Amino acid sequence: MMTALENLHYAIGQIAYAIAHADGRIQPEERKKFHDMVAAELRCKDYDFDVSDIIFQILDKDKPDSQTAYDWAMAELKLNGHYLSPELKRTFIHVIEKIAKAYPPVTVHEAKLIERFKADINHIHGDPVYYEQLKQHKH
Repeated sequence: MMTALENLHYAIGQIAYAIAHADGRIQPEERKKFHDMVAAELRCKDYDFDVSDIIFQILDKDKPDSQTAYDWAMAELKLNGHYLSPELKRTFIHVIEKIAKAYPPVTVHEAKLIERFKADINHIHGDPVYYEQLKQHKH
């Protein structure tokens, strides 16, 4: 059973996957780059989970298309949105922009997906009571 914070990170991994996958299949050499980038961007001494490993385990099994992965991830972000701090939003936007740039060229489809994500996540407002409480427990 994953925590709300793990679910948020898992969801952003799904969005990153959707963007990397938007222009077709993720090639084997891209896979390692994707894994390393997600791990580096989302790694935090407070987390005892490796989000990129979790993502690939699930995606290898399900093999969703870009739209399916995106829709699922947004539903998960909304469901666990009370933990979505402004800092986490910024980190998530940074992650997906970095992922898109890592797989040049950034296609029209990818650019649209990124803009859509920014708009969609902008409407999710975390509850400071929850995400501040989460910070307290981590220290």
